[in-house]
Amino acid sequence: MVASLSVNAQKKKGFTPIFDGKTTTGWHTYGKDFVGKAWNAENGVLHFDPKLKNNDGGDLVTDKEYGNFHLKLEWKVAPKANSGIIFFVHEDVSKYKQTYLTGPEMQVIDNDGHPDGKINKHRAGDLYDMIKSKSEPVKAVGEWNLAEIISNKGKLTLKLNGKTVVETTMWDNNWKNLIAGSKFAKWEGFGTYKTGKIALQDHGDEVWFRNIEIKEL
Repeated sequence: MVASLSVNAQKKKGFTPIFDGKTTTGWHTYGKDFVGKAWNAENGVLHFDPKLKNNDGGDLVTDKEYGNFHLKLEWKVAPKANSGIIFFVHEDVSKYKQTYLTGPEMQVIDNDGHPDGKINKHRAGDLYDMIKSKSEPVKAVGEWNLAEIISNKGKLTLKLNGKTVVETTMWDNNWKNLIAGSKFAKWEGFGTYKTGKIALQDHGDEVWFRNIEIKEL
């Protein structure tokens, strides 16, 4: 009875799964019409295994574009691993060869094991290279973390394990200044699109995702 109520409550909240736990339906490799063999879905988990890459990896992106949304997913990384959740990705490979050339990123990483974790604004939960997290509620390597990205009419909120870690407004002058002060300063198109796809990053390291769901606002 309790489980049933929980499911109904989720439905009322308007969240829709965008990963069915069994297949990669609804997703594709950026710039391709298929999913790279390094990405596998089984037992409710989407797993990126770099050992299976063999030039057949790449960032995984949603088939659908989103504007105002609340994204929830859980992630965990292998020791020394790095990945990310990238959003507002504009999939035009003639202009942008990679997802991160247009989409901002919520960092997914082993803070202590990967060299990027030693860099300011490159740690788990950060708005990568733009805003440092208010706190670091990330769990130990190998444990699941709940990430949330909420974008509503320009207001951007990142949450990690229930804690708000980043709050900002996109596309205003402050946003432009954040970009200007980052590694993306000269990347035409970065952080400018108001609709786009959601991407799970192939950074060459082992990572897992599950319970991926979204509510359009």
